[in-house]
Amino acid sequence: MEQRNLKVDIMLALFVGSMIIVNTIGSKITTMFGIRVSVGIIFMPLLFLITDMISEVYGRDLARRFVKISTGLLVFMFVMIFLAIQLPPDSTYAMQSEFEMIFGGSLRMTFASIISFAVSQYFDVSIFSFWKKVTRGRHLWLRNNASTISSQFIDTTIFMFIAFYQMTPQYTAAFVFSLIIPYWLFKIAFAFIDTPLCYLGVRWLRGEAMFRRRNSPQEESTPAS
Repeated sequence: MEQRNLKVDIMLALFVGSMIIVNTIGSKITTMFGIRVSVGIIFMPLLFLITDMISEVYGRDLARRFVKISTGLLVFMFVMIFLAIQLPPDSTYAMQSEFEMIFGGSLRMTFASIISFAVSQYFDVSIFSFWKKVTRGRHLWLRNNASTISSQFIDTTIFMFIAFYQMTPQYTAAFVFSLIIPYWLFKIAFAFIDTPLCYLGVRWLRGEAMFRRRNSPQEESTPAS
């Protein structure tokens, strides 16, 4: 039980840490294969990968708890950034405008992240559980990718519209969708790439239980759920 709790704690820390990274570095834009993307796109698939692994091994309720905790932290982060901007700077602090530019510009993106993260993650956990029932616990690769591809589209669409729609006259609905598609395709590519990591992660999380089944006659006689 102690080893199980440690593994869950590690996954929760990695989940929360990745979420914070996405929201603190996401305002930087880079170019991948000729397409402008946020550097946060590297970490987004990891969030969905972790909830898929937790859902697979420990069930939907624990995965939803991960989402609830992280959503609460996003709200806390949003409030703290707002307060930090509003506090008057000391006379010796000469970077208030830069501070406001970096963190103030991210307030709308942080709010967009809260909504898109909560909606897409709850959808991901639910659709993963649905596909697990349909496949009767087989074909992990199918439910991992099917849930991630659909939930990433929801995440990208909600985030892009809240963060950028009508930000300037250029950001029409059509223009926002032109941003959504390449971002989503990148996330799909990352989802396919991290499929082996999903198998390795599930195997690692199940390691203790697998060891007990091999060494306990009583558990070997019990059908797997």
